[in-house]
Amino acid sequence: MKEDYSVIGKSVPRVDSLAKVTGEARYTADLFPPGMLHGKVLRSPYAHAKILRIDPSKAQGLLGVRAVVTAADTPRKMYGTFPDPAMRDQYPLATGKVRYRGEEVAAVAASDEDIAEEAIRLIEVEYEELPAVFDPEEAMQEGAPRIHDQAPRNICHPVLLHFGDVEKGFRESDYVFEDRFTTQCVTASPLETTGTLAHWDPTGKLTLWRNFQGAYSPREELSQAFDIPQARIRVIRPYIGGGFGAKRESLAMDFCAALLSKKTGRPVRIVHSREEEFIASRHRHPFVIYLKTGVKKDGTIVAKHARVFSDTGAFKGRGPAIMTFAGGNFTLIYKLPNIKFEAYVMYTNNPISGGYRGFGNPQMRFADDSQLDMIAERLRIDPVEIRLRNINTPGTITPNQWKITSCGLEECIRTVAERSGYSERKKRLKKNQGMGIAALGHAGGYKAYYPYDSSAATVRCNEDGTVVLMVGACDLGQGSDTVLSQIAAEILGIRMEDMRLLAGDTELTPMDLGAYGSRTTFIAGNAVKIAALEARKKLFQAAAELLEASPDDLAARDRRIFVKGSPAKAVTFAQAVIKSLSSHSEDGSIMGRGYYNTHTDLVDYKTGAGNLSPTYTFGSQVATVEVDTETGRVKVLKVTAAEDCGFALNPMSVVGQIEGAVVQGAGYALTENLIHKDGITLNPNFLEYGLPTILDSPSIEAIPVETIDPEGPFGAKGMGEAALIPTSPAIANAIYDAVGVRIKSLPITPEKVLAALEEKRKSTKAEGDAE
Repeated sequence: MKEDYSVIGKSVPRVDSLAKVTGEARYTADLFPPGMLHGKVLRSPYAHAKILRIDPSKAQGLLGVRAVVTAADTPRKMYGTFPDPAMRDQYPLATGKVRYRGEEVAAVAASDEDIAEEAIRLIEVEYEELPAVFDPEEAMQEGAPRIHDQAPRNICHPVLLHFGDVEKGFRESDYVFEDRFTTQCVTASPLETTGTLAHWDPTGKLTLWRNFQGAYSPREELSQAFDIPQARIRVIRPYIGGGFGAKRESLAMDFCAALLSKKTGRPVRIVHSREEEFIASRHRHPFVIYLKTGVKKDGTIVAKHARVFSDTGAFKGRGPAIMTFAGGNFTLIYKLPNIKFEAYVMYTNNPISGGYRGFGNPQMRFADDSQLDMIAERLRIDPVEIRLRNINTPGTITPNQWKITSCGLEECIRTVAERSGYSERKKRLKKNQGMGIAALGHAGGYKAYYPYDSSAATVRCNEDGTVVLMVGACDLGQGSDTVLSQIAAEILGIRMEDMRLLAGDTELTPMDLGAYGSRTTFIAGNAVKIAALEARKKLFQAAAELLEASPDDLAARDRRIFVKGSPAKAVTFAQAVIKSLSSHSEDGSIMGRGYYNTHTDLVDYKTGAGNLSPTYTFGSQVATVEVDTETGRVKVLKVTAAEDCGFALNPMSVVGQIEGAVVQGAGYALTENLIHKDGITLNPNFLEYGLPTILDSPSIEAIPVETIDPEGPFGAKGMGEAALIPTSPAIANAIYDAVGVRIKSLPITPEKVLAALEEKRKSTKAEGDAE
């Protein structure tokens, strides 16, 4: 019960709030070490071309230029997010040829940014342009330009999940539906662009300050590319101004800054301009989805076959993991006795795609939950009812062996339907207004790259009654530093103001794989809980001596350690620490160490089988929209969103995550679109990209649903990533409910709505004429 806790379960301000609002927080672009040089990157003007010659002599002769690097200055070793060298396909700088417009060819370091910009323009590069391909389906065709020699038909990675007998399932179905859906390229657009600061000192040690979503895995990528031990690399994470997955992996700028520092002996900083962030950071994969579903007359799903193409761009990035994850999550919400997920991660000459909030799940949910509404209409079943008839429940093991423990999906669906007034919508709504519902299921942590999915933490108790918590976990704005501090404070019986957290330094803080996959609360939270419990055990031993009581009879709360049932018999937290320090025990300094590794399976990229996550989060949303039939503009009036978070450690933070995700999901549904034409990014700025603002935000009712996960810290599980996933299908379904047109491609622009309305008018007229 929440009333039993003094710190967790409460809406407390974030521990970094004051530093951020006062400007004390230092981001990568705020770092100016003595002697620092400014770096800039030369990018390819071609989507596909051989590099015949690079002449940097003019740039090197420019006053103020300290160094220029090209591929010739690198060890010419590939790097990537996968430990398996066979899965890597990218060099730090273009080697031999370029494969997309914007690929990094060279870099310079100069005394100021203006000189570095001028130097870039002075580097002479001779290219031989090659044929290019930009559509993932066209890339697979025989005769399409081959982007990588080792990838026939430009297939970067195939993913095949096949469980049950799909063809038999279709034969046994009363109805079979087939549709094609497409999703667009969108980018995370964090307010802070990607930045890196490198110093390769004379001892041969490389220190990198970088706004990574975790410091440890990028250290391995740097080790791969430079062929140096990880022990000679230190990664320090400053404050991060948003990431959403885009700051998860190393980029060429990191290697360039390091190489330039090695050449000059001085720190070198490179920060993306906003235009570079749109071109050279990582974007959400565009998907083409052919979805075939067989159902019984009562709406029971019998079989599904999804044939999917994703555009991973010129290099692999996280494409294979994202597609495998998308296929796995496809089985998570609804019971699927027979399923075939046949997918191809495709190379094209577009910029590189990568991780972005949802990791392949939003694309598949848009298709699946849109089609489910189409099925419900054909069978004359209420959209809420058809979902409830098919959903997975606690204890379910999916066809691909995902083991569902806590699951509040049914409660979430029923809650949003009731709170939004979904069933009475025809009476309540005005003309051209409609409601749509969709559901979500998402893994909370997974073993995708390493045989462990783990985190570590250290707790140190000080004699003044304060506590230092050291973690490798990464807070990129989602509030995890606060939640982890709450867990430790609750166990130790102190207040939040007594906590100090240190994070994100591979030389000082413990290991953590990073912020991705909604894993931090669950995995890092468990590590913190273990560490705090160990420290409390030592603390209680010291307090027991002072109180002449058994450690088992003690409790801690509000800076006091007291005897259960006799709260007046107590000592302060500080007194217990001093007592321990005064002893001659080898455990005199009260510290606790925690390590948590999930009991899950490493992803099998061939079959997709295995329980990859320790827990799964679920939810549902109802969107209410109004469609202007004269302009085609869609206005989202309200979104009612319920999400199973296990236990809300900080309810205010849970609500904030849901609200932010809904706005992001609405942008994905209606306005955001990173447009590429022949490999050129046509709208690399906020003005033309279509990022929603506060003026575009709908009314949002965010509802945490608590199920108490059996293994989560205090029953909690991750939820921040998932709340974006059902927003786009809920909006698409609401548009159909409002004006009767089904849009199967994102974003749902006014032009698409008007075209669909016109097609509907023509069809209605033709039917009338035929009668």
